[in-house]
Amino acid sequence: MTESRESERRYSNTLMVVAQLMAFFVALAIVASVELPRMGALAASDDKLADWIAGFNIDTTFYLVLLLLAPVVWRIRRAPGVRPRASWKKTVREWLSDSPSSSDDAPPYEFRTKNLRLCVAWCLAGIVALTSFGVSVGISVYQVDDQRQLRFGDLPPAYHDEYSYLFQAKTFLAGRMSFPSHATMPELFDQMHVLNEGRFASRYFPGVGAWIAVFQAFGKPYLGHWLAGTFTAMLVFWTGRELANNGVGLLAGMLTALSPGMGLFSNLLLSHHPALVGLSLFLFAFVRMQRTSSKRDAILAGVGLTFAMLCRPMTAAGFGLPFGIWFAWFVFRGGTQRRDQSPQARSALIAGLAIPLVIGFLVLFIHNKAITGNGVTTPYQLYTDIYTPRHVYGFNNVERGEKHLGPKVIEKYDTWAENLTPPRAVTNVKHRVIASLQWTLGIIPLTMATIVILIGGTRLGGRWWLILAAILSLHAAHIPYWYAGIMEWHYVFETGPLLCLAFAASTWILFTNWTEQRRSLMRIWWAACVVASMLVTFTNIDPLWLRSRLANAILETSFSRLKYHDFHELIENQVTERPALVLVQHDPSDIHIDYVTNDPGLDSEIIFGRIDSDKLFTVDQPRDRDIAVKVNRKVYVFRANEWRLYLVRFYPPLEFF
Repeated sequence: MTESRESERRYSNTLMVVAQLMAFFVALAIVASVELPRMGALAASDDKLADWIAGFNIDTTFYLVLLLLAPVVWRIRRAPGVRPRASWKKTVREWLSDSPSSSDDAPPYEFRTKNLRLCVAWCLAGIVALTSFGVSVGISVYQVDDQRQLRFGDLPPAYHDEYSYLFQAKTFLAGRMSFPSHATMPELFDQMHVLNEGRFASRYFPGVGAWIAVFQAFGKPYLGHWLAGTFTAMLVFWTGRELANNGVGLLAGMLTALSPGMGLFSNLLLSHHPALVGLSLFLFAFVRMQRTSSKRDAILAGVGLTFAMLCRPMTAAGFGLPFGIWFAWFVFRGGTQRRDQSPQARSALIAGLAIPLVIGFLVLFIHNKAITGNGVTTPYQLYTDIYTPRHVYGFNNVERGEKHLGPKVIEKYDTWAENLTPPRAVTNVKHRVIASLQWTLGIIPLTMATIVILIGGTRLGGRWWLILAAILSLHAAHIPYWYAGIMEWHYVFETGPLLCLAFAASTWILFTNWTEQRRSLMRIWWAACVVASMLVTFTNIDPLWLRSRLANAILETSFSRLKYHDFHELIENQVTERPALVLVQHDPSDIHIDYVTNDPGLDSEIIFGRIDSDKLFTVDQPRDRDIAVKVNRKVYVFRANEWRLYLVRFYPPLEFF
């Protein structure tokens, strides 16, 4: 038995050496592919150092230095022998190494110790929560216009999708699933990502609108997303603790809280953060259920996955697929060897997972029926069929969509779609992988961590492999879509917390190995990789880089937000005769800015309609002359190309003021 264990130990150590060497050389190859051409271009430079600094790459340059130092650090080993540890270090080590399984094994007379363990865990979860909430708030107060003292959180939403989710939230707050379209001129109020075919309703699934509605009721819609990020980071901590220990959970939770993508998207009213609340609850409850076989955990997992499905069905399916396969195998083989895996116990787990999902599908059926008239036709599908058929899911989307063009297709937006072919799908996957690494932690540290797990992950339990499978499955689910995504990654945004868990697991493996091999300095080197990522994410260090990764993203997103802000400021200042209808002639070259955003009841003091940008608003068009009568409002025209607002007088000759 001793020889067998010694053989296993040597095999494990060999795998770890191979894993670390492979991670090092792959990382070095990535860095070299960027840095060597940059260095070659410096050959003719008079001031090579200054030009090298000027071309600093936030993804690779730091890591070039760290990777060159790695062999030196690797060779330094602590002298053999046991060194006495300070009592506080020993206590911290014990707290970080604590896990639910060790708590369960504690005898009853250690009740106070178990309470202390739980108290420590909740304190660590609290640190993660405060960090996540602080990052979200910090981004919201980032100043994006120095002259006007405007902060990021002072501005209106940037994306069409955000306005549609707000529209949905306001619909729910009115106690409705939809409103009737305008009685006489419904097409005048066509709104991006909002159905307007007899029923006036958001195209999106109901979970996000329901989440936002809770906070919109208090006039604080973004607070909901900040809290969603906070809950997600906390649940990532509890998941890491469940899978390993407090230390792994703390690292995974903190990386999630400090992830630049998580922070930025917590300030966008998109579907990802509400969906992540459900997915992270599902993940924690499911891996806990694997250990406890508890019906309560099964129910929580089912509730989490159901809510995620009501927000982002494709994402929920891609995320949950590996866990579903494992659960089917678990049921088929009759559970585990635990004493409580009777047929009745397995049936209770199946019911706990299935019943919330059945309720969720029933909610979707009712929601679909109320809006589209068909319980199995979603508003999302109907909107795509009518307005943007080229955006259909699947390969050859443009060719298939052009066979179903109708009179209400939004031509400029619909033709933005590009035909999805296998080469383009490969390019999209590449972009999504790179962007998800960049916006979670960094290309180099996450690449190295993934390689370490894949080769040296024999030290991990089987539950960890579901984390990696979920990352792969979520990417695979979005291969058949032509668009890479907002910032080239938003379709696989939900892999972020999973990647943080994977990095924490890799760190656990490496630190354990380096401790056994007495390579203490390697732990500092690995920590330096994380610090380097945090530096380029949150700080501006001139002359190395002028703006952090996060600052660049905030300012890029602010471009659209500022245009919407300026538009609404213009309307507020110049629309003096109210109630009013502002007819918008959009800039045909700008398909991503649409100023027609109304509340669902069309009962605001100022409402917005659209007129074709290539047609003038003239008295020769009787329909246009009747608009003022039909809406019983003063009519203004806003021409985006001119950035001017006109008051229309309906008396010949037509006058614009």
